[in-house]
Amino acid sequence: MNYNRTNFKNLEQQNIFPTTSLRELSALTGMPCRKGLTKAILSAGEIVNVVSERYSHLPNEQFFIPVEEQLIHADINYISRTINRENRSFVADYILQDENFVVTVKNGMDKIRPMLRFTNSYDGSCKTSGHFGFFREVCSNGLHIGQTSFGFSIKHKGNMPQIVMPKISELIRVFMDNEFYKLQRKFEVLAETPVNDIENFVKVTAEHFNLFQYEKSEENPEPSLNARIVADTMRREANLLGTNPNLWIGYNAFNELLHGKLKKTFTNQHALDAQIFSHALQLADN
Repeated sequence: MNYNRTNFKNLEQQNIFPTTSLRELSALTGMPCRKGLTKAILSAGEIVNVVSERYSHLPNEQFFIPVEEQLIHADINYISRTINRENRSFVADYILQDENFVVTVKNGMDKIRPMLRFTNSYDGSCKTSGHFGFFREVCSNGLHIGQTSFGFSIKHKGNMPQIVMPKISELIRVFMDNEFYKLQRKFEVLAETPVNDIENFVKVTAEHFNLFQYEKSEENPEPSLNARIVADTMRREANLLGTNPNLWIGYNAFNELLHGKLKKTFTNQHALDAQIFSHALQLADN
């Protein structure tokens, strides 16, 4: 099977394997260290975290490579996307390419594929974790609203941890049977609910989650740059999909800003993504 990584344009392909090591902090600084902060995690030649002597550093090679090996051995066709934030926190997304998994929203032009996201960090900004999400081809962004997550256990062999990972192929089957298509109906509910006042929707949602200021300032009450980006995205996607602005497009416009410009931690992005989706569903019920 050919695991093509280049079918989708603009997918990040960043190096998630910078050189890393766990070193004695005193040896690096030439100074004594207080108890509990005796080790330094180095990534690409820089200190990115200071930890205790009991901390077990998990290099990305021991996490992301076994995940990919499982997918290959299970004969699962995928496209990957990798993100490296300052050699400190990392993501690997695996977008499933089996056409049997694809669902569409509204008029059939908006394709959604299941996606597996795995995260690891050297600076403690996010946990070693994995969860199901979705990849929307229109905007090339991930939607992180699936509730199913991968349950890892970490065994320690000396100072080195070892990930014990569940069988990914079985988790995919359970997810597709139980959660994926249930969420598709929620997507449709949002797509069937029009947004008649885009500016008000953007203002209310931004203020509800304290994502950004809607207005530039009291002296200059024009919409802020982030507010204009979300509104313009909604209009552009509505035109692209041949439909009127709706809550599905509104949710995705906020999602695109959240994952593309706001640069929150991967953990906070995941949480906010799910909260914005729930908020949109509540608006649809009103």
